[in-house]
Amino acid sequence: MRIVSFGPAGQERPGVLLDDDGLLDLQIADPSMPAGWRAILAADRLDEVRRIVARAPRTGTAVRARAGVRLGPPVCDPSKIICIGLNYADHAAEQNKPLPATPLLFAKAPTALTGDGDPIVLPAIEPRVDIEAELAFVIGRRARQVRAEDAWGHVAGYMCFNDVSGRLAQYDDKQWFRGKSFDTFAPCGPWMVTRDEIADPHALAIGSSVDDFVLQDSSTNQLVHRVPQLLEYISHSMTLLPGDIVATGTPAGVGVFRNPPRFLRAGQQVTIRIEKLGSLSNPVVAAT
Repeated sequence: MRIVSFGPAGQERPGVLLDDDGLLDLQIADPSMPAGWRAILAADRLDEVRRIVARAPRTGTAVRARAGVRLGPPVCDPSKIICIGLNYADHAAEQNKPLPATPLLFAKAPTALTGDGDPIVLPAIEPRVDIEAELAFVIGRRARQVRAEDAWGHVAGYMCFNDVSGRLAQYDDKQWFRGKSFDTFAPCGPWMVTRDEIADPHALAIGSSVDDFVLQDSSTNQLVHRVPQLLEYISHSMTLLPGDIVATGTPAGVGVFRNPPRFLRAGQQVTIRIEKLGSLSNPVVAAT
């Protein structure tokens, strides 16, 4: 399934994209359904959603055309966003750094989340804004001290994620939270593809572009620490809750390590593409 949160920012409703590009409004299809995906996952109702989709008519009040509908972050209100630094072999190589023995964790503020087509706003105080294409997975079941071999049962699905980064703040602060957490610095989506539809998340083409210029062109087979190992490592430090987002790192080609460096400018269009997960596209605008 491709699950979405649709509607105006702050008023998103849970939905599922149908094969004919229709959009099923889950709360109309089943009024008992919670008002957001975080609550649906927490209630362990994903299998129930599959049954609703299978039996739902393709016309009627619960189905609308996808065209013209804003798709927000698939999960709009995660308790946390955990990111992994230096987790692609080619990204470590472009920095002449050794591969990390254990995952390098940092966080982004959930208020940075934004959806497909929403603008990335360049902060007036941050002149060096960069992008990072990332595969993200969403937690489907509470995970605490999970073993790697049991990890898959805690993964709801996968989506495109753009770890937009303010490099001036990131390097001046000597830690990453502020530079990674400006408002609009976490576009994701446009949908989440459920885990059952992705046989191997470590064998997907991944890339990014700004307008027609390709920055990143790689594969998730370059991941150093993979999904089961990441979930095991993180869940032994903190409890992961349904709806939490884990962004798994970015491959080589980001703007800051190019010669000369390439940073975002107002008027550009950023696109993140991951095989089988679709593409996430956002315009770049100046702060007002």
